[in-house]
Amino acid sequence: MPDREEYDRLVYKIIPTCDWEAACVAGVYTGSADDQRDGYIHFSTREQVRGTLARHFAGQDNLLLLAVVANDLDSSALKYETSRRGEKFPHLYGNLFPSAVEARYMIHLTEAGEHSVEF
Repeated sequence: MPDREEYDRLVYKIIPTCDWEAACVAGVYTGSADDQRDGYIHFSTREQVRGTLARHFAGQDNLLLLAVVANDLDSSALKYETSRRGEKFPHLYGNLFPSAVEARYMIHLTEAGEHSVEF
């Protein structure tokens, strides 16, 4: 299990595999349609990932979970803001560069239609 330091230094982005592949070719990820609509890239903390999957990606397959080093992001652009149920979620007011991604995890859809990811 990760220690507190790892929790604090990583934020997570759920993204369709094809979108991440395109971002790697382009050298930058500018966000999903929802991110662009809201004006920032939505991230989750480790504790929020499963809830985000259930709420925003139900039934979707071919997803990746990106572990992003928060310190590799522009500190003035990464803000923790209150969102659903009063929780603070990390939001990036800028682009995500592939170099900030420490790890990628495949998110599998089980036969029961639930997401499975080990990170």
